[in-house]
Amino acid sequence: MSNDFRPLQGIRVVEMTHMIMGPSCGQVLAYLGAEVIKVEPPAGDKTRHLTGMGRGFFPSFNRGKRSITLDLKAEAGTIALDRLLATADVFVENFRDQSLDKMGFAPSELRNKHPKLIITSCKGFLRGPYQDRTAMDEVVQMMTGMAYMTGPTGRPLRIGSSANDIMGGVFGALAVLGALMERQQSGQGRALRVGLFENCLMLVMQHMVQFDLDGREPAPMPEREFSWPVYDIFDTHDQRQIFVGAVTEGHWQILCNAIGLEHLLEDSRLQTKMSQIEARHWTIPIFAEAINKRDFTELVEILEASGIPFSPINRPADMYRDPHVLRPGGLQHSMLSGGQVFRAPGLPIEVDGDSPRPASLDVTDVGHDTENVLSELGLSPSEVQAASGAVNRRTA
Repeated sequence: MSNDFRPLQGIRVVEMTHMIMGPSCGQVLAYLGAEVIKVEPPAGDKTRHLTGMGRGFFPSFNRGKRSITLDLKAEAGTIALDRLLATADVFVENFRDQSLDKMGFAPSELRNKHPKLIITSCKGFLRGPYQDRTAMDEVVQMMTGMAYMTGPTGRPLRIGSSANDIMGGVFGALAVLGALMERQQSGQGRALRVGLFENCLMLVMQHMVQFDLDGREPAPMPEREFSWPVYDIFDTHDQRQIFVGAVTEGHWQILCNAIGLEHLLEDSRLQTKMSQIEARHWTIPIFAEAINKRDFTELVEILEASGIPFSPINRPADMYRDPHVLRPGGLQHSMLSGGQVFRAPGLPIEVDGDSPRPASLDVTDVGHDTENVLSELGLSPSEVQAASGAVNRRTA
């Protein structure tokens, strides 16, 4: 059963991160069976308290983790963290380099203290001129040209997801897996660094390479030069929007036959794929008119039966009504510490035909596991209080 797919079982990950990039790295490792201990400040990760569009950040990327609080401004807290790291296989962090240095947890120092530890630093930039800059998902989208390619000319837009943060975390987890495999042979850890900027650079790589090869900058995606005869959004008769694509010669023939445009197949001006692309200015209105004669449900049945690429124009909330998303294993249930249940996707993989999941997907309350984890390290009750900031919280 894939629910037993926990290749990282027995691996301890200490995660000291916030927002999305670092937590998503820990989330992937937790899905693969690792014990992930999230270290939070005494007042808790500030991401817990975000509202609006940030409301989903913490619960989405911190499922199935243990939570402890440490006051790293106090000596007791840094001593406890060092003792915890001595028991860990992986340390995931996204602090500023200078902040870690001041606390005595720079990767170079940690490698000397804990040579088997794999340190994974989720940063804005890899080493170079920008390494000390503050970065966020939107910042690197503007820097790399991602925002330029997403919006129309003069209106750069960030994409509608924290995709860079999430993908950066996935690359971090990928690097951890490689380092764990290497450690089986070498017995030594590694200091890994993952760059948010460099991640976004990879996402725009295809546009960079096009320019490098052709010497011509691609237009923003809303104004792109099309490589396919049909690749557009249309309105149906019942005022629904649908995306339809015909990207091969076979698609062109099938689509024309399916929606009553057989006469286009006989048109001498449309006998090659390139001629079909060059004729888009007058053929797309014909496709739009034909599609507008059919209701959405009827059109979906036709396109699905024909094997034509298509999609309704959905919103994220629509995914809770999508039959494929609602298939067994498509959504997994988690519970917040207050008892509220939410549904979220798991890893986009199947193992032996089933969806893997960690032993728990619940989101624990801040500091829920502090006493247990620190007691296991040999700390006395008073030392636990001093390290966790509990004393300071009571006297504040």
